[in-house]
Amino acid sequence: MNIPLKRGPANVRVMTWNIHGGGVSRHRRDLSRIVSLVERHHPDIVALQEVDSRSIVSRSGVRSVGSAFEILSGALGSHAADARLITAPDGDYGHALISRWPMRGTTRHDVSIQGREPRAAIETTVQTPVGALHVVAAHLGLSFRERRYQAGLLVNVARRSAAHSVVLGDFNDWIWLGSVQRALAGCMESRTHLKTFPAKLPLFALDRVYCRPATILVRSWTDKAARNVSDHLPVIADLLLGNNG
Repeated sequence: MNIPLKRGPANVRVMTWNIHGGGVSRHRRDLSRIVSLVERHHPDIVALQEVDSRSIVSRSGVRSVGSAFEILSGALGSHAADARLITAPDGDYGHALISRWPMRGTTRHDVSIQGREPRAAIETTVQTPVGALHVVAAHLGLSFRERRYQAGLLVNVARRSAAHSVVLGDFNDWIWLGSVQRALAGCMESRTHLKTFPAKLPLFALDRVYCRPATILVRSWTDKAARNVSDHLPVIADLLLGNNG
């Protein structure tokens, strides 16, 4: 797929990507490949799922210095919030939201279900040069019951903003009936439709960007080069919040 790097009429670019720990394997990770692929798209706001600080080792065999959360946020933006959901002796695991512009009123919403992997949604307002953008980043559960519960919580969070709003992340569902898609369709007016999983042969649109109002979504695309880095492809979207002039 062609990758439109130029903005055109858009003035805000968002990206969501499940980076699968950034790994060559579970015990051998290389965050530089994550940073390189993200940077080629120049997103203003990026949501990354499955950020994993546990046993980070570079291609050279040298363990990375510092947490993956700090490494990625330091490389990709000036402002960041994260949800570290699993803590181990050798690091943390969760997801992150990184922005080149200030973030205000950041909140982490617990959307976990007892007995399942902990989950959270990050809510913030990004102060873009063309106005405030309400952003919710999420990584939802693997079971239908989890996602139905979590979708209801996401809808309540998304409705808090009456103006420009984006909900993005890995939603782990592809079924319309009773799904996250159907729930969010009631409050988010447009969304991306790109197949992102599995990266080698994408069949399911698990990773999405939802927008309100519908008119702010100008275009969206993915990057097949990500198949060499993660089991998910990213979704990148250009938004038009206001006039540049």
